[in-house]
Amino acid sequence: MANLSSLKRTGAHKSMRVGRGGKRGKTAGRGTKGQNARAGRKKRPELRDIIKKIPKRRGFGMNRADGVVGSRPDAIPIKIERLHVLFESGAEIDLKKLAEKGVISDKHRKLPAAKIVGGGELSKKLTIRGIPVSASAKAAIEKAGGKVE
Repeated sequence: MANLSSLKRTGAHKSMRVGRGGKRGKTAGRGTKGQNARAGRKKRPELRDIIKKIPKRRGFGMNRADGVVGSRPDAIPIKIERLHVLFESGAEIDLKKLAEKGVISDKHRKLPAAKIVGGGELSKKLTIRGIPVSASAKAAIEKAGGKVE
């Protein structure tokens, strides 16, 4: 039959309350005076004070990043001058044609975003399909007789 002396503990030892007499005596392992020696010692976290000083951005959704996609790369700007050099008059330009000419890279099987911007002269009639175009670039393309679709 089992005795009380033969029973084995199944859980962890309970932590001993300090400062109540017993083995530790005097400061009970808490060092000497001060905030850390007191019961219920809680120091206010310093980082919280820093965070609370930062102004709150007002408005719906200002502090959330729901609509932000950090992995989306920026559009590659392509100057009109470069299109003038690479393409003949009457050419239709889309992302695939730009990749074929080496203007943008398609090494990951997915064509990156591109945008045609102003900068330089254009005298060739070009048709742009499925590529965003800046206002100055659109004016230059239409002035040369081309169109943006």
